[in-house]
Amino acid sequence: MAVIKILLGAVVGGFLGHLYYKKVGCASGSCPITSKPLNSTLYGVILGALIMSS
Repeated sequence: MAVIKILLGAVVGGFLGHLYYKKVGCASGSCPITSKPLNSTLYGVILGALIMSS
C-alpha cells in the first residue's frame, strides 16, 4: 500500500510541476527548474514522491 501512495504522489507532483511550468514558467530561460517542461515535471515527481513517502 505504501508503494501506491508514493506513486500517486509522484503522478500528482508531476502534474503540478507541469502545470506550474505552463502557468508561471520562466520567460527568460535562465531559471534552472522552470525553463523546460521536463525539468519542472521531474522536479514535481521527485517532490511528490518524497512528500508522500514521509
